[in-house]
Amino acid sequence: MTTVAIIPARGGSKRIARKNLKLFNGQPMIVWSIRAALKCGLFDQVVVSTDDEEIASVAKAHGAHVPFLRPAHLADDFTGTAAVIVHALTTLQEQGQRFDYACCIYATAPLLQTRYLREGLSLLEQRPDKSFAFSVCGFAFAVQRALVLSEQGALQPMYPQYRETRSQDLPVAYQDAGQFYWGRSEAWLRGDVLFSEQSVPVILPRHLVQDIDNQEDWTRAEYLYAALQAGGELEP
Repeated sequence: MTTVAIIPARGGSKRIARKNLKLFNGQPMIVWSIRAALKCGLFDQVVVSTDDEEIASVAKAHGAHVPFLRPAHLADDFTGTAAVIVHALTTLQEQGQRFDYACCIYATAPLLQTRYLREGLSLLEQRPDKSFAFSVCGFAFAVQRALVLSEQGALQPMYPQYRETRSQDLPVAYQDAGQFYWGRSEAWLRGDVLFSEQSVPVILPRHLVQDIDNQEDWTRAEYLYAALQAGGELEP
């Protein structure tokens, strides 16, 4: 069995400029993902897919491989993760490297714990009928009781049919934790749908999850990291 970690990291982030290189707890953000991938011991190769020479240099300096630069048309604001992974796997195959499993690890996942990477691969190996295993966590409150603002600025239920249902009587809803996505290489390449019944969940505790899209997210991630570090919950 051969495995590859692919870390997408484009240079043109908009909401947080140069997000993948911005220092987080003293290290460029992407370094935390590279370290987790290397430390878990699961991967034959850790690859960074980037269009940016500076990101490539930092990645190489911290032990990752950058065997190609991603073309500009796959590094814009609209290209999805799956297209980037397919490009990486295809390019690696053209270079003579084939892998049974490919794990996409986001470059902005400083709370990633290697035990969940191991759990994801194990789950996928146990379920040959599934294509993917990826990180999720439960919503903190029942999404069926969500409220939205009308055009007049008034509150109204998003799902009126659950207006009177107690939250404890509603099923738990899960969200993408935005950390990693294990997949069979053949599943990535043939375009299997990630968010579907073809996937199995790796359920994370909410306090280990923080998507980082804006400065508020970044600040909250710093607070979480500091609290986890103080409580001894982070891996050494």
